[in-house]
Amino acid sequence: MAEILFYTSLFLIFYGYFGYPLSLLFVSLLKSNNKRVINPGYYPYVTLIITAHNEEKRIGKKLENTISLNYPKHKLQIIVASDGSTDKTNDIIKRYNDYGIELLEIGERRGKENAQKEAVKKARGEVVVFTDVATYLESNALKQIVTNFADPSIGCVSSEDRLLGKNGKPGGEGFYVRYEMWLRRLESKVNSLVGLSGSFFAARKEVCQDFSEKMDSDFKTVLDSLKMGMKGVSDPKSIGYYQDVSDEEKEFTRKVRTVLRGLTVFFNHLEFLNFLKYGFFSYQYLCHKLLRWLVPVFLFIAFVSNFILAWKSYIFLGLFLAQMVFYIWAFLGWKIKNLIKGGLLKIPVYFLIVNASIFVAWWKYLKGERVIMWTPSER
Repeated sequence: MAEILFYTSLFLIFYGYFGYPLSLLFVSLLKSNNKRVINPGYYPYVTLIITAHNEEKRIGKKLENTISLNYPKHKLQIIVASDGSTDKTNDIIKRYNDYGIELLEIGERRGKENAQKEAVKKARGEVVVFTDVATYLESNALKQIVTNFADPSIGCVSSEDRLLGKNGKPGGEGFYVRYEMWLRRLESKVNSLVGLSGSFFAARKEVCQDFSEKMDSDFKTVLDSLKMGMKGVSDPKSIGYYQDVSDEEKEFTRKVRTVLRGLTVFFNHLEFLNFLKYGFFSYQYLCHKLLRWLVPVFLFIAFVSNFILAWKSYIFLGLFLAQMVFYIWAFLGWKIKNLIKGGLLKIPVYFLIVNASIFVAWWKYLKGERVIMWTPSER
């Protein structure tokens, strides 16, 4: 039994991170979803929504970046949804009124998704674009992401993430982020995305009518698109730049919050596991979300079963020692920052942090905790 548990857990860990994308690669050889309608001159009326909470330090820079975007001004509405801000955020936004920027003051703070939902009610655009204060866009980014909607089969579009270094220039965004962006391109190629980049994404207005303050809009928007017979895709040319989080403990908390909200969306939409109705997307939904979120459980099973087997075989003893070295190595890299400057420890450290945050999120979810409030990370 211990051997069965050990090998099964190892297989599922491998499949969650590598088997699933390899299966997408295989499917892409048989079927490509790349035959999109391309129309570079497509300029629908667009509403750009920025959500903010107590962002007096960064909102000015974000608005300067926004008004510099290359998109016909007579076809662009810009709304800043201020979610219960108590600092000078609203006063700064009002200074940009002459640039056509509309302030939507939400008196009682109720979270990012609620702010987005209230802003959508004011939106006049047929395409709605969502972005965060911490995310900066190239001049053609808005035009690029909107161009995708010339294809009537597309309900939502995700940008790709890029981290900025301390000097403000694009830097090494890390193995995990690159992996996620690669996975999104694969999903777009064969079918649909499963999730969007919450910092910069776009959707048809009709897809955004059912936002919930309890659920991540970047995840739920894809599901709502599928319900309406459309799909979500990633656009590698639409890039959102943001800086590394300065406080790693707060970044860990953000990861926990993100997974916790993702679990809430997932278990409120179990109908997407119906293969008869949603076909290949049900497989994606299972693998990309649930299987990945179960990796910490499989890691625990692999560790315990390997410990039991280590007393019966030198091979299993070697594997157990290898696990111990990996976890100690990653833990030291997490706690002693100088050890990861060379990059050798970055992957195991990030693997440990991600799966630890998923484990904590599961614990909170099973206890009945749900996250509504959102506090922007210091960057």
